[in-house]
Amino acid sequence: MTDDMTDEKGTYEPHHEDLGSRLNWLRAGVLGANDGIVSTAGLVVGVAGATDSRSALLTAGMAGLFAGSLSMAAGEYVSVSTQRDSEKAAVELEKKELREQPEEELAELAQLLRSRGLSPEVAEESARQLTERDALRAHARVELNIDPDALANPWHAAWASFVAFTVGALLPLLAIILPPQSWRLPVTVISVLVALACTGWGSARLGAAPAGPAVVRTMAGGALAMGVTYLVGTLLGSTGG
Repeated sequence: MTDDMTDEKGTYEPHHEDLGSRLNWLRAGVLGANDGIVSTAGLVVGVAGATDSRSALLTAGMAGLFAGSLSMAAGEYVSVSTQRDSEKAAVELEKKELREQPEEELAELAQLLRSRGLSPEVAEESARQLTERDALRAHARVELNIDPDALANPWHAAWASFVAFTVGALLPLLAIILPPQSWRLPVTVISVLVALACTGWGSARLGAAPAGPAVVRTMAGGALAMGVTYLVGTLLGSTGG
């Protein structure tokens, strides 16, 4: 192993200390971008099935962009705030237990280290040294899998989702309103599928997961959304006409 990020073959291995924080950003960003692309594409393609009006497409797309980006940001903020509150409560409880029953907590830490494969002697010595250095941090990481200095940040997640959704939504919106009428649907469909393929590949690459399944999932979901909404829009347009 050459460092925390790559092995001898240059393969990316995301087991450094900032992995949890990075994956939170990745999750919020990828989810926001993917939702922005798919939901806005489905919306404008559905409207395109019912009308040829560029102004109607622009209005629907812009409304979907702002509503979706704000909804994603609010949802991420609430969700991550709940996670942060739970983490803080768990850390505070651990702090209380360390203050009131330090010997029991030391024995618990040693037991946890033994369960991870250390011999009893090494586990006890490691638990003692970790406790002497920083008991709360040791218990938070080993027992709770939480870094008390890097709790989930709801504002980071909210902004990441807002920006990612907005950027993702702009692609299908521009693709549906800029080309001539006869080219709108082909350009939009192709652009969206390419963007979703890139999103799937990028998320898999950053998360050190296989790219193929992620690409297939994102493209299939986008294609299904556009197909269904276009069909619905066409039927409603025909009924309304």
